[in-house]
Amino acid sequence: MLMTTTPTVEGKTIRAYHGVVTGEAIIGANFLKDMFAAVRDFVGGRSGAYEKTLRSARDTAFEEMAEAAEKLGANAIVGIDLDYEVLGETNGMLMVAVSGTAVTLG
Repeated sequence: MLMTTTPTVEGKTIRAYHGVVTGEAIIGANFLKDMFAAVRDFVGGRSGAYEKTLRSARDTAFEEMAEAAEKLGANAIVGIDLDYEVLGETNGMLMVAVSGTAVTLG
């Protein structure tokens, strides 16, 4: 599945539009507590554990979106947007959301 943030793919023609597809992953409060407890993982101002968990959530959201596009018969997703949002009354959850347009390229 080709996925891009651009609205078109150079050298390819969009033959069909299948609609908007999305994917989401939410990381709960335990994740945030674990990250603050893992301050010792900071090297050069970065937390490897935190980045690994965020990468996993982002990958999950992209996989969900690709599965939705495949079910519609698409072979690509264009115009992808990636968002991170803090959720919950105490901001105890982080949501990673991706969306794009499922298309068939020819």
